[in-house]
Amino acid sequence: MKLNEVMPVLISIVVIITVAVVQKQSKVIAAVTATMPVTIPLALWIVYTSTKGERKEIERFTGGMISGIIPTVAFVIAIWLATRIGLKLTPTILVGYITWGLMLAGILAVRRFLAG
Repeated sequence: MKLNEVMPVLISIVVIITVAVVQKQSKVIAAVTATMPVTIPLALWIVYTSTKGERKEIERFTGGMISGIIPTVAFVIAIWLATRIGLKLTPTILVGYITWGLMLAGILAVRRFLAG
């Protein structure tokens, strides 16, 4: 395996372990750690190396990230609201993913419509 294939997994493991350890001291720091943009630079590195830094491919990839970030924010808001009304873990996650999926579908539909 190449380093650019293994590194995202290793860094993800470190982040998960950090969240597990830090959450005992501070839920806020654990939450910030959990939402750090760790995978974005890693994914960018993977795409950059696989396309040999071709600008158009990198631009297309980063533009796609914009489409993904809005549904992710909606996911977090949905799970926050679900916990506020007292839902258990599984329904909370389900509400989050349904919200994420609907937002993503809507954004992709708008992008397709605007593209012609």
